[in-house]
Amino acid sequence: MHAAKNYIVGLTGGIGSGKSAAADIFRSLGVQIVNADELSREVVAVGQPALEEIAEHFGRNILSTEGSLDRAALRKIIFSDREAKAWLENLLHPLIAKLLQERLTETSSAYTILESPLLFETEQHKFVDRVLVIDVDEQTQLSRAMARDGSDKAVIQSIIAAQISRDERIRRADDVVSNEGNLNQLKEHIEALHDHYRGIVTT
Repeated sequence: MHAAKNYIVGLTGGIGSGKSAAADIFRSLGVQIVNADELSREVVAVGQPALEEIAEHFGRNILSTEGSLDRAALRKIIFSDREAKAWLENLLHPLIAKLLQERLTETSSAYTILESPLLFETEQHKFVDRVLVIDVDEQTQLSRAMARDGSDKAVIQSIIAAQISRDERIRRADDVVSNEGNLNQLKEHIEALHDHYRGIVTT
């Protein structure tokens, strides 16, 4: 069980599923969002001890000319080197989890959304009361992610392969929203869930 006093809904889904769009809709309804990706960038910001540890481990070439983390360079390394990926996760995941718990205790909306692409993989599901999965098929993931990021198909496929399987993600969800349609359809689903979640926390 999480340490936060309010009700926490974990929002997750594969790359290109529309998690961020769903989070934006919740935000427009007055729900506070804690974004795990943003916290992961925070712990490796310039001046943070973790950034120096990463530079010492992987070499100074992992830094940009401004001294910040070159995330694209790091991503290339960890997707081709399991040991490097494990080392990085062992360093960052506890730091992110600690920051996550702090931020979740600071929220004041009726319930809070924890937006995390790796909710299960990083065991962040332990901090939530309920899990909402935004779901699309793999072909939709590929086309959306390639259009959004400009990445090639192989890179997106490697990211999908590194995440929990679609079937497992759905199996572990409390709520699943199919996002194969348009933004208005997603908005309708999220608004219905918002009413449902508010009903849960007020009973």
